[in-house]
Amino acid sequence: MKHGFGIAGIAGRMGRVLVEEVAAAGAPLSGGIDRPGSVTDATLLPDMAALAAACELVIDFTHASTVQAHAKALAEDGTAWVLGTTGLSAEDEAAVAVAAERIAVVYAPNFSPGVNLMLALAERMAAALPPATYDAEIVEMHHRQKVDAPSGTAIGIGRAVAAGRGVKLEDVMDSGRNGHTGARITGHIGFAAMRGGQVVGEHTLLFASGDEHIALTHRAFDRRAFAAGAVRAALWARGKPAGLYTMMDVLGMR
Repeated sequence: MKHGFGIAGIAGRMGRVLVEEVAAAGAPLSGGIDRPGSVTDATLLPDMAALAAACELVIDFTHASTVQAHAKALAEDGTAWVLGTTGLSAEDEAAVAVAAERIAVVYAPNFSPGVNLMLALAERMAAALPPATYDAEIVEMHHRQKVDAPSGTAIGIGRAVAAGRGVKLEDVMDSGRNGHTGARITGHIGFAAMRGGQVVGEHTLLFASGDEHIALTHRAFDRRAFAAGAVRAALWARGKPAGLYTMMDVLGMR
């Protein structure tokens, strides 16, 4: 019988904090999965299919390369999914959407309540500040081990700005400018990614006009903010019907 939560990547840095937050919430932990040879005090299962069969919900902060396989295994077993993996391709996101037709999926670029408030503000600011006169730039910095850029959170902020302006981010995104790029294109959303040290996560959204600059910044000092939010999402998702949800739903912001 399915019972409790499972954690994908349970022996990793995020996985270890998730184990602590699940315990702090008083929720049962059925076990987890990780790379062969990983060390953890929790029960290790051989693969996602086995984990899906053992628990009612899986919290997943692993790697984009696992998303399609995880989506298939969880949907087939009817196990809910809290997904915080970033760097997803269009094909990965399509697989998540297909899984959400059969299971409850809470998918968010960031599970911090503060970041999700920032996303809501970003959309409202973008709607109020005309793109013809206010350029939008997003700057983010993370630890040197992070493998995707721009970060999932930065892209989430960009999508919020694009939504506020009534456009698709894919049509107006400028990332990693280099060389003789020419003048800035009006209405585009710029991204800059920095990597170094052990920065957990810093994101700034800047609206710049000829007359003023308006900056919105979030700094994370501990992964616990993400883990606590993900466990909150897991508790919320229990018993929810199939569908694709976000942290905005969990926080009651929409």
